[in-house]
Amino acid sequence: MDNSVSTAEFEEDSIEDWFFLSSESASPSSLSVSKPDEPEDTQKLKSKLLSAWNSLRYVSAFSLKQKSKFNKSLPVIMLGQTYELTHSGDREHFRRSFSSLLWFTYRRGFPPLPGSGLSTDSGWGCMLRTGQMLLAQGLLLHLMPPGWSWTANLHCVKDDMNLQESLPSACSDQSHRNCKLGRQLSLGSLLDRPTECTHRKLVTWFVDSPTAPFGIHKLVDLGKSAGKRAGDWYGPSIVSHILRKAVNKSPELPKLSIYVAQDCTVYKEDVSSLCEWPGSDNTTFWTSVIILVPVRLGGQELNQNYISCVKKLLGLPFCIGIIGGKPKHSLFFVGYQDSNLLYLDPHYCQPTVDARKSNFPLESFHCKHPKKMPFSRMDPSCTIGFYAKDPNDFETLCKDVTEALTMSADTYPMFIFEEGPGPEEETGSVSLTLHISRGRAREESFHHQQHGRVCSAVILP
Repeated sequence: MDNSVSTAEFEEDSIEDWFFLSSESASPSSLSVSKPDEPEDTQKLKSKLLSAWNSLRYVSAFSLKQKSKFNKSLPVIMLGQTYELTHSGDREHFRRSFSSLLWFTYRRGFPPLPGSGLSTDSGWGCMLRTGQMLLAQGLLLHLMPPGWSWTANLHCVKDDMNLQESLPSACSDQSHRNCKLGRQLSLGSLLDRPTECTHRKLVTWFVDSPTAPFGIHKLVDLGKSAGKRAGDWYGPSIVSHILRKAVNKSPELPKLSIYVAQDCTVYKEDVSSLCEWPGSDNTTFWTSVIILVPVRLGGQELNQNYISCVKKLLGLPFCIGIIGGKPKHSLFFVGYQDSNLLYLDPHYCQPTVDARKSNFPLESFHCKHPKKMPFSRMDPSCTIGFYAKDPNDFETLCKDVTEALTMSADTYPMFIFEEGPGPEEETGSVSLTLHISRGRAREESFHHQQHGRVCSAVILP
């Protein structure tokens, strides 16, 4: 594995103040997870040593000041929006839109995960974190008004990655207190806004608490039925089904469903059956749906013929992102510029936030500095997410996505839509093992093909 830090090419016509930090292309090593019968002190010691080791490996990558720039002569496309960077208004719109995305990273100091003693997910939980970001983007579209952006990021506050300048040394103690007071008042006024209350409530669903419906504790617990435990590597297909189960079990979202495609196929009748519910007076109502499609876009490396399709999908307003990344180094892709993907990186270990306080800080859940990597470094195993609010949205989604998927004649479609129902899903621990084995067999068979589509589907009971 190449552990070097990648840096995008510096171009003459670039935006000087849009530096971002590159990440280390390191894959998590095998973790020695505490055994349930070990003494509590031993479990705590192992957890602290693991956290310290991964802090050196991952957090240190953020201290490297190797910078790259955005080319202002080329547009940035992000989740259905196009931003012309030659226009100052579009640049500001992009800044606000990107910093409004929810960012979930490694955390340390949360309540120990049952059966492991781990109080950090540093070094192993990146796919779960990108899965949280994918789900969160769907929830933002589901719960927030169109065009919403996080207004608190307009305040002059210290950035998550310590990139903004601190207060001038000449600032007096009194003015410093006034600055703090101004920020507290600003946050207080924001709490009164309905959209900000929803935003804050949404974040609490993902915090590192055993009671959070989409927190690390819940996701790890749901992964047990797939044979996973804390400290294991989670693939994008398994995470898709974990998210489906988490939403199904959550009483917070009665009007939202998650559908996970089977073998690279979205069965439209199954989506309709999932979303249509009987209402009063013999009517039916439709729940909104997040569609997750696990795909494999090549053998050991990304098939370059799929790049144009990936770009087209990221340019659709229905797309909520892609989770994948480098091999065993998950990233959350949200857009692209030219030959580079834009992404949010979970490989930054932060302290756990206590969300029980009504005004807990939100800054660590938003990132202000987009990062890029070449399409060629994208891992072929990934999951693509979409959101449809109603039946009309779903039909338009099917039409637009199908057009995007068929734009390349050199490859099979990444996935397809079928009108009828899909095959019955197998459940239970035995059938789950069979599904995992079949998925691995399909992945291995792909290595002997130059083109084609191979998906690994995992069905959780």
